[in-house]
Amino acid sequence: MTATPGASPAAPDRLTLAAFLGVVVFGGVNAIAVKLSVEELAPFWSAGLRFIVAGLLLVGIVLLTRRSFPRGRSLSGAALYGTLAFAASFAFIYPALREVPAGTAMVLISLVPLLTFGFAILHGQERFHVQGLIGALIALGGVAVVVADQLDAAVPLSSLLLILVGVAFIAESGVILKWVPRSDPFATNAVAMLVGAVILVALSIVSGEVWSLPAHPATWASLAYLVVFGSIAMFGLYLFALRRWTASAVSYVTLLMPLVTVPLAAALIAEQVSLWFLVGGAIALLGVYVGAFLKIRPRRSSATSAPECLPIDACAESEADTKLATRTAA
Repeated sequence: MTATPGASPAAPDRLTLAAFLGVVVFGGVNAIAVKLSVEELAPFWSAGLRFIVAGLLLVGIVLLTRRSFPRGRSLSGAALYGTLAFAASFAFIYPALREVPAGTAMVLISLVPLLTFGFAILHGQERFHVQGLIGALIALGGVAVVVADQLDAAVPLSSLLLILVGVAFIAESGVILKWVPRSDPFATNAVAMLVGAVILVALSIVSGEVWSLPAHPATWASLAYLVVFGSIAMFGLYLFALRRWTASAVSYVTLLMPLVTVPLAAALIAEQVSLWFLVGGAIALLGVYVGAFLKIRPRRSSATSAPECLPIDACAESEADTKLATRTAA
């Protein structure tokens, strides 16, 4: 799947829009599926099992389509990405979702684009802009309201902090990936997922978790969803939309996913949604929009990586970048 030379169209056709909406829906349901899976399975084992299966399926796709696996710096970069984006991030997020509502987790995860900008500044990839600071302050205010509401609902502060640490690892991985030479996205994801899975399984062994397969149909369904729809299908739709639309437009999936998670979590698993949570979530999303999406300064697509999607890298609307727009999505 190669990118069409020239700039991507500003307006999507029906297939592109359908793919975009598919990424939003599949990604929005992911937090609910993870929460259901960790209710029965040990968190490290559950995450490791998910990425083992998804990674092996991607390896099969790579072999069947005769794609090339990454080598040299691309291989080490894919391994580093897997360590940060899959192992480190989900090592914190999976255990936390035993206590944190799925809707709350997704609101916090939506901060990834804003944190990516901050880390890019620290790494010297991006210059400081007042707009980013304003967006961060707005988002911080919204997060404070959400956290206060969740503490009133007896959600442990430690679990909320674990989610934020996981979010920070996702954002950092997006910055690190910009220094990695480009390679086939399917092959890169296969390597990254399997590396992450090995680390997660090792954490499971060290922590003494009990390994078991699901005993309840709901857990099997959740795990199958995370592998097939929440990883493989979402990844494929993300790349499809990216190649037919602008990178900055596709990146809005991050902002829209909580709008799917919150009502579905209330309907499917009876999560309570308070007025203050909705207010805080709206303020946080507004801050992310102002800091990472509002078109006041030049766009930076790598700052808008979706949860469980690899960043797009600098594949914005220039012709040269569009030709190289093969960054991966998980």
